[in-house]
Amino acid sequence: MVKPRAIETTEGIQGEFDVIVYDRMLRRLRDRGWIETAELLKAGITGGVALEIGPGPGYLGLDWLARTEETSLVGLEISANMIAMAERNAEEAGLKERVRYVHGDACRMPFDDGTFDAVFTNGSLHEWAEPLAIFNEISRVLKAGGRYCISDLRRDMNPLLKGLMWAFTRPRAMRAGLISSIGAAYVEQELRELVARSELARPEIRKSPLGLAVIGRKESS
Repeated sequence: MVKPRAIETTEGIQGEFDVIVYDRMLRRLRDRGWIETAELLKAGITGGVALEIGPGPGYLGLDWLARTEETSLVGLEISANMIAMAERNAEEAGLKERVRYVHGDACRMPFDDGTFDAVFTNGSLHEWAEPLAIFNEISRVLKAGGRYCISDLRRDMNPLLKGLMWAFTRPRAMRAGLISSIGAAYVEQELRELVARSELARPEIRKSPLGLAVIGRKESS
């Protein structure tokens, strides 16, 4: 039986030391090709101006920029310390002219209606205090025909896979955070029920051994 969701945090990763440790973990995943860029491209997010919600140290969005042409990115992040890290990583990658990080809450995005060609996020859904509000904000800031991809872990992953993820997580200080993130993640039915109440237009929900993804396109008016 799957345990009920255990809320992890709604404030992101704030402390400077925690940000450094988290950056080391995500950099390791990036270096091994274990981030979700290919899934974004498969979802049709291949051009234009994109919004990334909760970019953390920035590796997913920066890799997306590196693998696309004539694209730009805005990252909306709740942690000022994480923005500082992402800006350093963007400069290191030679991509600082194509990305801008904004400090803010995704429940109330500081952007006009129809601003973005695409919106994506990975690994932050389980932290959202008001997921329905953020789904609706995603719909609002997307242009007609714009695409979105919202991906995260799933709480009901196979215990063996959960154990393997725990064993491969480095630095080891991040292992407790991995377990709490899994415990705060959604299962498919919970996510379907949330999305059904939102303004996202007929999304597809994809299930993998490790996670769930909500993928769709805003209908033209």
